[in-house]
Amino acid sequence: MTTTAVAPLTTADAEALVTAAVEAAEKAAVTVSVTVLDAGGHLLAFRRDDRAVLISGETSTRKAYTALQLDTPTADLVDAVQPGGLFHTLPTALDRPLLFIAGGVPVRRDGRLIGAVGVGGGAPEQDHGFAVAAVESLV
Repeated sequence: MTTTAVAPLTTADAEALVTAAVEAAEKAAVTVSVTVLDAGGHLLAFRRDDRAVLISGETSTRKAYTALQLDTPTADLVDAVQPGGLFHTLPTALDRPLLFIAGGVPVRRDGRLIGAVGVGGGAPEQDHGFAVAAVESLV
């Protein structure tokens, strides 16, 4: 079997993701924090605005971590943690607790997971939109 190498998420990519998410948020007059993780869950870029809610930095990190670990946008997981949902009893005693609030989006290159971006500070639906805008801007 032959495998094709996929370029990893670089620091430059991560910084571009942060910039794109912040620009999308600023257009909506929302102040956000943004976290970008590589495929191994390592922090590549982070921005916390002092005008954002203090917890938004932790929130953006946990959203990115959740999207990375489950390889799914966190917006798609909200119903899964409700009673009767697929993850209702999912343990959260991990290195970082998972956070099932919209705003975390996996980053893929050539169909392979290479990282995740998390946005916190706005309404969940806004954060999701800002994260998606960032991922879509990555060329």
